[in-house]
Amino acid sequence: MSDSIIISGWDVLDASHEALRQAVSGVPAGGWSLPTPCEGWSVAHVLQHAAGDQLGFASALTGEPGPSFNPFEPTGELGGDAAAFLEDALRRSAAAWAGVDRQAAEVATPVPPHKMAPASGVAACALDAGVHAWDIAMACGGPSPLTPEMARPMLEVARRIVEPLRAWGAYAPALESQPGDDDVITLLRYLGRDPHWTPAA
Repeated sequence: MSDSIIISGWDVLDASHEALRQAVSGVPAGGWSLPTPCEGWSVAHVLQHAAGDQLGFASALTGEPGPSFNPFEPTGELGGDAAAFLEDALRRSAAAWAGVDRQAAEVATPVPPHKMAPASGVAACALDAGVHAWDIAMACGGPSPLTPEMARPMLEVARRIVEPLRAWGAYAPALESQPGDDDVITLLRYLGRDPHWTPAA
């Protein structure tokens, strides 16, 4: 990946984590059952999946235990304080990445190809948090938490890792780009998301 991403990757991870925190803080009372752009998944499902993926990255980096559930088959039953559940996952993810040697040849990741340059790995982790922040924000009628600065490194790493994940059903087929698409919309379409999705769609 480009040097600019090596410099900015950890900043993008921080921004994505904060976006996910803010999206969860914006879930209204009774909002955990709202539908999301992830077909068949409620806000609770998406949060559980997003937290599980952050735990998966932390586990791959540190060897510590990962999530106690399959992030790709979330139950949607949070069973406690959602913000605290998320915060534990984000804390563990951030701590794991803080311990990474940024000049290392590669680090372990829970997604194919399971070994990446640090800059690619941290962008992949940020991609997961940022896009699911978008899913939750859209479900709750909030503004998009994604910015072009976040979307650019995410899109670059997405083009490296998403195709194998589509085969697992983790991402819908890419949507065709349209004239005038900005970086955020390009990223969303590539991930199979309608950038104009609304709960009533």
